[in-house]
Amino acid sequence: MDHASRQQHPIGLYLKVWALLFVLSTMSYLVDYFHVQGLLRWGLIVTFMLMKAGLIVAVFMHLRWERPALVCAILLPPLCVLVLVALMVLEGDYIFLTRGAFFGVLP
Repeated sequence: MDHASRQQHPIGLYLKVWALLFVLSTMSYLVDYFHVQGLLRWGLIVTFMLMKAGLIVAVFMHLRWERPALVCAILLPPLCVLVLVALMVLEGDYIFLTRGAFFGVLP
C-alpha cells in the first residue's frame, strides 16, 4: 500500500460528523429560540461550541489519526492558556473583593 491509499477515510464518517455538527448547531440555536437565560444559556452555548470545535479538529483536521506527541503539541498550549486565564479571573475577583473590603465599598 502506498501513502495515498492509507490516508483514505470512509465518506460515511464525514457525513456522520457533518450531521452531528448540524444537530449541535441546531441545539445551540434552540437555546436562543427558547429564551434560556443566565449562566445556563452561556454554559450550553459554550458546551455546544466546544463539542463542535472538538469534532472539527478531530475529524476534518485529521487530528484523530495523528501521533499522540503531535496531538499534545497542538492541544496543550491552548489548554495552558485557558488555565492561565482562569487563574487571572480568580485573582481578579480576589483583588476586587479585597479592595472593596479594605476601602469599605462593595457593589
